[in-house]
Amino acid sequence: MSFRRFNRLLAAAFASLMLFATAACGPRDTRTLVTVWSWEPSMKALAVDFERQNPDIRIVIRDTSGYENLNTAIEDGYGMPDVVQLEYFALQQYAISGQLRDLTDRVSDYGSFFTPGTWSSVQLNSRVYGLPMDSGPMAFFYNKDAFDQAGVDASAIHTWNDYYEAAKKLKKIGVYIAADAGDASFYDAMIWLAGGRPFHTSVDGKTVTVDLDGDAGTKIFTEFWQKMIDDGLVDTHLSTWSSGWKRALGSGEVASVFSGAWMPSLLLSDVPGTAGLWRVAPMPTADGSSTNSENGGSALGVLQSSRKPDAAFRFVEYACHESAGIRARVDGGSFPADKASLNVPGFLSKTTIKDARGISVPYFGGQEFNKVLAQSAENVSVGYQYLPFEVYARSDFRDTVGKAYHWSNREQAVLQAQARIDDGLTNPDGSQITVPASPGQKVALNDGIALWQQDLKAYGFNQGFTIN
Repeated sequence: MSFRRFNRLLAAAFASLMLFATAACGPRDTRTLVTVWSWEPSMKALAVDFERQNPDIRIVIRDTSGYENLNTAIEDGYGMPDVVQLEYFALQQYAISGQLRDLTDRVSDYGSFFTPGTWSSVQLNSRVYGLPMDSGPMAFFYNKDAFDQAGVDASAIHTWNDYYEAAKKLKKIGVYIAADAGDASFYDAMIWLAGGRPFHTSVDGKTVTVDLDGDAGTKIFTEFWQKMIDDGLVDTHLSTWSSGWKRALGSGEVASVFSGAWMPSLLLSDVPGTAGLWRVAPMPTADGSSTNSENGGSALGVLQSSRKPDAAFRFVEYACHESAGIRARVDGGSFPADKASLNVPGFLSKTTIKDARGISVPYFGGQEFNKVLAQSAENVSVGYQYLPFEVYARSDFRDTVGKAYHWSNREQAVLQAQARIDDGLTNPDGSQITVPASPGQKVALNDGIALWQQDLKAYGFNQGFTIN
């Protein structure tokens, strides 16, 4: 047994002893204890409401984000929650590995309750492994003041070509229409938006197809974004959510963002000085159609290891399916995943966002922004599949496609490939990973995509999947 694991076991034993000693000093709590791991701020208040209506259950909320702690708990076999919040892109990975309970028999008639994109995101091979909490339909957030100065009517941007032409006009006044230094969630969402379906998993979850180089939607978006970069219309040095990125949005140096419907509260928090200047519009698409994709959003699932699955599911149902639970989360800033909330008059006519002080701010200049976001949710196409090792895939994106934004020569690209060989990754056929980088090209997205595909196939193969 490792020293690290011994320490964790000792700590767990001590905690259990203290809990027993504490319980011995007072009345015994006979309620069923359900532990929930979640990062959503409204969850603690929601737990109080749930306990009031369900006095036989006690909810303990642990604030957590990312998946390292969950993976460690699963590996060690103790300290796991009963209920866990998972982003849609990660849910499939835990379902295939057998960590999530199959909820299909409990929720067989829930399909019409949720928006199409979120409902499809909690399913794997027609089985349901969680209930949607919130939604991230893509939308076009833009600084109207910057667009007006450039003589661009952003509301008239419907196609990617419209967007390209607007970007050129913005560049003339020294403004970038967007910033991107290699963001996996953005790239996935844009491939989805273009109709791409590069990943497929078999019914048993054991066979995976990775077809980034042959997928039509991937090619369509990659070619378009390469054109935007080649023409100097995208700032490729600012990483999303970095302090520099936030400053550029606040100063107007970057004039728009393609993001999920959760973006309004973050814009208010990160760039409060531009309140009143921003607006929201539907996503422009390659052909001008009204289709859409998701970026972000999460679900609640019950772990297979839970010894209290019925009580755990009651909380999941309250948080995600009952009106009181949903309303509590929406009031806290969550964008709903259910259809009914999207059609509540007060929600659709909302023109302000509450800041951390509880003050309502007309961040979008009086626009009823939720009407745009609600329609965006209705337009999300279904059928996009994430990888059964998507958590790894997004991390690896930063080291492949993300690094391609900064390759200035083939030597740097080869060093990236060598790092993968040093990590023990090989292609399914046993060959070494290579980099088809173009010498002298500063940004070569196709080369990054090619390396990413090799990495994904190598990783899947080394994890025991059959890779196509």
